[in-house]
Amino acid sequence: MDGRARVAWHLRRLRTERGLSQESLAVDAAVDRTYVSGIERGTFNPSVDLIERLAKALAVDVAEFFTPVDASAAPPQPLRPGRRPAR
Repeated sequence: MDGRARVAWHLRRLRTERGLSQESLAVDAAVDRTYVSGIERGTFNPSVDLIERLAKALAVDVAEFFTPVDASAAPPQPLRPGRRPAR
């Protein structure tokens, strides 16, 4: 798994574990929601500055985005569609 795919995998995992929508994470990290989506799909290559903002919004260390992914791990599932409860 290359670096971009690893960041994408961990971003979706961390976001969904916290029950955050892409939009709410984007607001917290001061980035457009479509950019969060692009990172999760592996089509956008985030800067170190943006990874730091995402890590802060998710309350994790930047290194969390680069930890090895177990090849047998199931990919993070998206949140179910619909309105999210207020945070």
